[in-house]
Amino acid sequence: MASTSLSTLNSLAMATSLRLSTSPLLNPKSRSSPHLLRLFSSKAFDLVRFPPPKPSPSWIILGVSPRREPGFLSCVGKNGGGESPESDAVDEADAARGQSTMPERFRPLTKEAPDRPVRWPWVVALVFLVYAWRTVLWELANWKKSMLAVIGFFSYLFKLILAFVFHFIGEPITVLIRCMEFALYSARYIYSSIVAFAPVPELTRIILFTSTIVAIAEATVPDSANSQQHLLTLAGIIGFGAVNGFVPELLFWLLLSGMFCYSHFIKKRDGVSAALPSTAVLAAVGEPWVRGLAIASYLALAIVQYSKLSEESARTDAPVIGRRLPLPLLLAALSIGIHLAAKWVRRRHLTWMIV
Repeated sequence: MASTSLSTLNSLAMATSLRLSTSPLLNPKSRSSPHLLRLFSSKAFDLVRFPPPKPSPSWIILGVSPRREPGFLSCVGKNGGGESPESDAVDEADAARGQSTMPERFRPLTKEAPDRPVRWPWVVALVFLVYAWRTVLWELANWKKSMLAVIGFFSYLFKLILAFVFHFIGEPITVLIRCMEFALYSARYIYSSIVAFAPVPELTRIILFTSTIVAIAEATVPDSANSQQHLLTLAGIIGFGAVNGFVPELLFWLLLSGMFCYSHFIKKRDGVSAALPSTAVLAAVGEPWVRGLAIASYLALAIVQYSKLSEESARTDAPVIGRRLPLPLLLAALSIGIHLAAKWVRRRHLTWMIV
């Protein structure tokens, strides 16, 4: 029994001395043998295996299990106090990757290398923004050029069609354009003349005398003015031309005689209605003595004609509803209104500037 215990103690002492003698060799912090440290790395410890010792009666007696570690090198690699945090991280990564059929020596080759961090990411975004901005401007410029090209093509096509039309009917269109231009310029000239030089007293006398002649005619024949509005307008144009010198005196008297003959012999109107346009022109633009003679003669003619009418025909005449004033009278009144309004606006503007 004593011999058995002595042999057990001897084997334990030998194992302890062997572990102590190998620990400086396998310590990763030792600087005496760096080439030995490279050989016995943390992964190399797992490769180096020693066959487990056979159980002996002395181990069984002491209660020591021989299967605690497969080899003392692996025990030293796992329980050595000199492991770095990098080796711990590598072991955790290997454990996270799980079991694989790839050998241990090739596993480090499958690890992904970390990407280099982008130092200035906003510079990259700025480059792309500038590129996109320039691209959009370039596309817009192309669209602008395309639209201008399309508009130019249609304008050229329109010019071609217009030239083709003018080749056949160019002269009538030119005359029509010139007439429109003359009418517009004439209207502008007349408006300017009315605003600047409208003879308000003379226009007032024209309206007064002409209204007197029309009133005499309407009192005698109720429908005399409404039935010949065109002749009254023509008479006003003839009077305007005579005042401005466009119509000579001989032609003026011929036109007045022609209007009277047309109304009396062609339209079969009575004397008062037939003489109304000519008498109205003479009362409007004639000399003072001509005006007085025209009004007196027309009044006498109206009295004579009214006296010849029987009482029954005078009773049967129905009143005319919706009387219309002659157009020359309306134009004269409008001229007076435009001149007075322009004069008032001018005076108001000057007063405002002085104040």
